[in-house]
Order: sequence, then structure tokens, then C-alpha cells
Amino acid sequence: MTERTAGDDSPLSPTKDWGRDLDILDPRYVDDPFSVWHELRDACPVAFSERRGRAWMPVNYDDISAIAHDTEHFSSRRIGVVDLPEDAREGRPLLTAPPITSDPPEHTWARRILLPAFAPGRIETMTPITQDLARELLDSIAAGRRADAARDYAQHIPVRVIAHMLGVPAADEEMFTNWAVRILQEGFNDLQKSLDAIIETLEYFGARVDERAALPADQRPDDLITLLVETEIDGEPLDRRHLLGTCFLLLLAGIDTTWSAIGSSLWHLATHPEDQARLRAEPGLIDSAVEELLRVYSPVTMAREVIADVEVAGCPMRSGDKVLMSFPAGNRDPAQFENPDEFIIDRERNRHVAFGSGIHRCLGSNLARMELKVAIQEWLARIPTFELADPGAVTWTGGQVRGPRTIPVRW
Repeated sequence: MTERTAGDDSPLSPTKDWGRDLDILDPRYVDDPFSVWHELRDACPVAFSERRGRAWMPVNYDDISAIAHDTEHFSSRRIGVVDLPEDAREGRPLLTAPPITSDPPEHTWARRILLPAFAPGRIETMTPITQDLARELLDSIAAGRRADAARDYAQHIPVRVIAHMLGVPAADEEMFTNWAVRILQEGFNDLQKSLDAIIETLEYFGARVDERAALPADQRPDDLITLLVETEIDGEPLDRRHLLGTCFLLLLAGIDTTWSAIGSSLWHLATHPEDQARLRAEPGLIDSAVEELLRVYSPVTMAREVIADVEVAGCPMRSGDKVLMSFPAGNRDPAQFENPDEFIIDRERNRHVAFGSGIHRCLGSNLARMELKVAIQEWLARIPTFELADPGAVTWTGGQVRGPRTIPVRW
């Protein structure tokens, strides 16, 4: 974000009041959202902003959960924390990404199509594949004494896993990563860059869908693209816009979110030697550690559109307003979690909302948990006790997804 000089009241000037002029792209918020949430809870538990249209952001767990479950007043058709330009020809958003951008009743059947592919049993079959991918990456890392835990390791695992599930070439990984960066990291400050990447992604999947459709049914590979090509609703194939949007969602939702979670976890272990040592000594703690890492470093903020005037926590929300669903803030709410800012590796009560809440709770949660668990286990099995090589070189991005992009470590 371009900062203006002190006293400049233009929309891009640094905020002076988080409660009445929230800016989640402010570098101070990206670096330390936790102190902002503390400040808001004490003074203004539902922040407001008019920087990019009217938007609200609750920080309390109960308010966030209530909105997530209220589909009568809040729609998921605009989930981006910053809106992309509308398609001028059709007067509607260029991209739909069902089921995440769908409301009932469409959401119900759009989600049902995908649920079997992400069920626990199906994800179990992906575990050895993910382990092999992690070990392959570690083969090129372990022999040295330094690495970038984000760029050399974390960002590759989810890209390769979802590529395998979609049935697209692993050789296209660099292109997929480029799209994720342009859309989910750089696009908030350059909407045209994001728009171009979205179009490239849709064109790519259009070609893959046409390839599947041209094959005889008995020659199509068993993958997610084939599943979508062969799906019929009321005897009709999926609308192409729906089909391509779902492919887009499966790729993008499975990349930046999970690599951010893996990266945050490795950053935590590098900066908290006591937790690293305990997890090494007590590997049976891995499941509770994964849940706590998801809670403490939840990466994703989603948005909802107000579709009927409503009041939340005394705030009058108007139709057309946006609500930023800061699930990470909800996961640090002291009313819900004891010592919420403390990482407790064996925390017993942990009803976090890292994967959202309500009907849009992430259908890929089983996959993400598995990838995070495998990534940590394989790293600890191959890499000796490690620490940050240069704490000042660690970089984070925020907005839709918050996570570390560079984590130089040494051992």
C-alpha cells in the first residue's frame, strides 16, 4: 500500500483509528494484527471502514460465528476482502467459485459434489503421496545447514498435492504459484494484476476441461476435473462458469492457505525452542500441536456481503456493506480460549474456527490438516534442531491470507 504524508486524510493514508478507519492492508496490521484485536475488543469490538467501500470487522468469536451461520442477512457471493472489478459486459463479478461463493440452495448441491473427494478416507490415500513429496523436497534441503523454510519447503507441498488431485501436471507448479501470489498476495494493491491472473487461470482450466470432455468416459483419469466434467444436476452437465470457477477454487484455496499454515508452524517452532524440543521428545502430541498451530496462526480472513439490513453488536449494517470475517481474531478471543495468545501444545479445549464456521466451513479441512501434520513430521525427522538464521529477514503478507513468505533457518 502506498502511504501518504502525515495529516493527509486521503483513503490511502495510514489509519489513526482502527475502530473507525480499519485498514487490514496497513503494514502495521499485517505485522501485528494481535495488538489491534486487543485494542478493538476493549474499545470497539466491531471495527468499521470506508476505505474500499463500507466494511465492518467483528473481532469476537461469538459475533463472527453468528454472522457465519446467518445466511438470511449475509451472502457469500463477495468473499474477497477487496473487490475485483466487475465484468462490464455482464454487470456481475468476473469470477464465481462455487461452493465458497454460493448461497443456499445452490451451495447445498455444489458442496455435495465435492464432499466425497475430501472425505477422511479419501484423504488417507493422499497421505503417503504427501509424505513422498515432503521427503523429496527435504532431500535437497537436509544436506545443507540453511534453508528458507517457506520458499524451499512450505510453499511447494500444497501446490503439488492439489495438482495431483486435480489431475494437472506437477510441471506447472511454478505457474500455479505465480497465480496464487498475484491474486492472493499482490492483487490487493494491483487489482489489474489479480484480474489478469484470474483470467489466465480460467483459460488454463478451460483447456483442461475440454481435454477431459474429448476423451471417452472410460479413458478419463480419476481426478477432480473428471469428477466435475461428469457431474450432472437434474440431468444437465455443470454450467461451464460453475465448472471453471470450482476448478479455480480448488487450486487457489489449496495453495496459499495451507502453505501459510505450514510456514507459520515452522516459524513458530524456529522461534520457540521449548515447543520444538517437546514435539521432538513427544511425537504423540502432533495432533494437538496441529490444532493449536491452526488456532494461533489462522491464516484466512473471508468476507460476507450484507443482503438485508441488520444490527450486530449494536452496529447498523446496511445492505451492500461488507463484513470481514476475521477467523484469526475469533481464535484469539479470551472469552472463548483461556490464555488465547499463548501457544499451549497440549491444549484440550480447542474449538477454533481456523476453517471457518457454518455452512461454508472449509471442505478441505481434512486435507489441510493432513498436509500440515505430514509437513511438520517429515521436517522434524530430517532437520536437526533449527532456529531463525536472520529474524529481520522474515517477511509476512496479509489481506485475505496472512502468512510468512520468507523464513531463513539454520541448524
